[in-house]
Amino acid sequence: MDRSLYRKRRDEIFGLLGIHEFANRRIGKLSTGTRQKVSIARTTIHDPEVIVFDEPTVGLDVITAKHIIELIRSCKQAGKTVIFSTHIMGEVSLLSDDLGIIHNGKLCYCGTYEDFRKGMQRTSLEEEFIRLVEEASQ
Repeated sequence: MDRSLYRKRRDEIFGLLGIHEFANRRIGKLSTGTRQKVSIARTTIHDPEVIVFDEPTVGLDVITAKHIIELIRSCKQAGKTVIFSTHIMGEVSLLSDDLGIIHNGKLCYCGTYEDFRKGMQRTSLEEEFIRLVEEASQ
Protein backbone atom coordinates (compact mmCIF):
# COMPACT_ATOMS: atom_id res chain seq x y z
CA MET A 1 0.00 0.00 0.00
CA ASP A 2 1.34 3.42 -0.91
CA ARG A 3 2.67 5.21 2.18
CA SER A 4 0.63 8.39 1.66
CA LEU A 5 -2.58 6.39 1.13
CA TYR A 6 -1.77 4.32 4.21
CA ARG A 7 -1.35 7.48 6.31
CA LYS A 8 -4.58 8.94 4.99
CA ARG A 9 -6.52 5.74 5.74
CA ARG A 10 -4.87 5.41 9.15
CA ASP A 11 -5.84 8.96 10.10
CA GLU A 12 -9.44 8.45 8.91
CA ILE A 13 -9.91 5.16 10.73
CA PHE A 14 -8.05 6.19 13.88
CA GLY A 15 -10.16 9.37 14.00
CA LEU A 16 -13.42 7.50 13.52
CA LEU A 17 -12.52 4.94 16.17
CA GLY A 18 -10.88 7.44 18.52
CA ILE A 19 -7.58 5.58 18.84
CA HIS A 20 -4.95 8.18 17.85
CA GLU A 21 -3.65 8.32 21.41
CA PHE A 22 -2.95 4.57 21.38
CA ALA A 23 -1.02 4.48 18.09
CA ASN A 24 2.37 3.86 19.69
CA ARG A 25 1.32 1.49 22.47
CA ARG A 26 1.76 -2.26 22.46
CA ILE A 27 -1.55 -4.05 21.94
CA GLY A 28 -1.02 -6.12 25.10
CA LYS A 29 -1.24 -2.94 27.17
CA LEU A 30 -4.63 -1.88 25.73
CA SER A 31 -8.12 -2.47 27.10
CA THR A 32 -10.41 -5.03 25.48
CA GLY A 33 -12.40 -2.31 23.73
CA THR A 34 -9.32 -0.60 22.37
CA ARG A 35 -7.93 -3.95 21.19
CA GLN A 36 -11.18 -4.52 19.34
CA LYS A 37 -10.86 -1.11 17.68
CA VAL A 38 -7.25 -1.80 16.70
CA SER A 39 -8.26 -5.15 15.24
CA ILE A 40 -10.97 -3.49 13.18
CA ALA A 41 -8.57 -0.74 12.06
CA ARG A 42 -6.04 -3.39 11.00
CA THR A 43 -8.74 -5.23 9.05
CA THR A 44 -10.07 -2.17 7.23
CA ILE A 45 -6.88 -0.14 6.66
CA HIS A 46 -6.34 -1.51 3.15
CA ASP A 47 -9.88 -0.46 2.15
CA PRO A 48 -11.26 -3.87 1.12
CA GLU A 49 -14.39 -4.11 -1.03
CA VAL A 50 -15.87 -6.81 1.23
CA ILE A 51 -15.63 -6.62 5.00
CA VAL A 52 -16.79 -9.26 7.48
CA PHE A 53 -17.51 -8.18 11.05
CA ASP A 54 -18.16 -11.06 13.45
CA GLU A 55 -19.84 -9.82 16.62
CA PRO A 56 -17.93 -6.51 16.37
CA THR A 57 -19.46 -4.89 19.46
CA VAL A 58 -19.73 -7.80 21.89
CA GLY A 59 -18.34 -6.95 25.30
CA LEU A 60 -17.69 -3.32 24.45
CA ASP A 61 -18.85 -0.19 26.23
CA VAL A 62 -21.59 1.88 24.63
CA ILE A 63 -19.26 4.57 23.27
CA THR A 64 -16.87 2.08 21.69
CA ALA A 65 -19.79 0.16 20.17
CA LYS A 66 -21.12 3.43 18.74
CA HIS A 67 -17.78 4.13 17.04
CA ILE A 68 -17.75 0.68 15.48
CA ILE A 69 -21.33 1.06 14.27
CA GLU A 70 -20.34 4.41 12.72
CA LEU A 71 -17.44 2.68 10.96
CA ILE A 72 -19.77 0.00 9.59
CA ARG A 73 -22.16 2.70 8.35
CA SER A 74 -19.27 4.53 6.74
CA CYS A 75 -18.22 1.33 4.95
CA LYS A 76 -21.77 0.85 3.68
CA GLN A 77 -21.96 4.46 2.49
CA ALA A 78 -18.70 3.97 0.63
CA GLY A 79 -20.35 1.17 -1.34
CA LYS A 80 -18.58 -1.69 0.43
CA THR A 81 -20.18 -5.07 0.89
CA VAL A 82 -20.51 -5.44 4.64
CA ILE A 83 -21.35 -8.75 6.24
CA PHE A 84 -21.83 -8.73 9.96
CA SER A 85 -22.87 -11.31 12.46
CA THR A 86 -24.57 -10.23 15.67
CA HIS A 87 -26.96 -11.32 18.37
CA ILE A 88 -27.76 -7.71 19.21
CA MET A 89 -31.10 -6.96 17.58
CA GLY A 90 -30.61 -3.20 17.86
CA GLU A 91 -27.62 -3.53 15.54
CA VAL A 92 -29.73 -5.52 13.10
CA SER A 93 -32.29 -2.72 12.93
CA LEU A 94 -29.59 -0.05 12.59
CA LEU A 95 -27.41 -1.65 9.95
CA SER A 96 -29.22 -4.31 7.93
CA ASP A 97 -30.32 -4.07 4.34
CA ASP A 98 -30.51 -7.83 3.84
CA LEU A 99 -30.91 -10.39 6.58
CA GLY A 100 -30.08 -14.02 7.02
CA ILE A 101 -30.91 -15.92 10.19
CA ILE A 102 -28.97 -19.13 10.71
CA HIS A 103 -29.61 -21.57 13.54
CA ASN A 104 -27.77 -24.86 13.94
CA GLY A 105 -26.50 -24.58 10.40
CA LYS A 106 -30.00 -24.12 8.97
CA LEU A 107 -31.04 -20.94 7.16
CA CYS A 108 -34.26 -19.84 8.89
CA TYR A 109 -34.71 -16.59 6.98
CA CYS A 110 -33.13 -14.96 3.96
CA GLY A 111 -34.44 -11.72 2.51
CA THR A 112 -34.49 -7.98 2.90
CA TYR A 113 -34.73 -6.44 6.33
CA GLU A 114 -37.75 -4.50 5.14
CA ASP A 115 -39.54 -7.71 4.11
CA PHE A 116 -38.60 -9.28 7.43
CA ARG A 117 -40.20 -6.37 9.31
CA LYS A 118 -43.34 -6.50 7.14
CA GLY A 119 -43.73 -10.25 7.69
CA MET A 120 -43.16 -10.27 11.43
CA GLN A 121 -45.67 -12.26 13.43
CA ARG A 122 -44.38 -11.01 16.78
CA THR A 123 -44.12 -7.48 18.17
CA SER A 124 -40.34 -7.24 18.53
CA LEU A 125 -37.28 -8.32 16.56
CA GLU A 126 -36.16 -10.47 19.47
CA GLU A 127 -39.50 -12.28 19.67
CA GLU A 128 -39.62 -12.81 15.90
CA PHE A 129 -36.05 -14.13 15.90
CA ILE A 130 -36.95 -16.59 18.67
CA ARG A 131 -40.11 -17.67 16.80
CA LEU A 132 -38.14 -18.40 13.63
CA VAL A 133 -35.41 -20.28 15.49
CA GLU A 134 -37.95 -22.34 17.42
CA GLU A 135 -39.80 -23.20 14.21
CA ALA A 136 -36.54 -24.30 12.59
CA SER A 137 -35.80 -26.52 15.61
CA GLN A 138 -39.04 -28.50 15.29
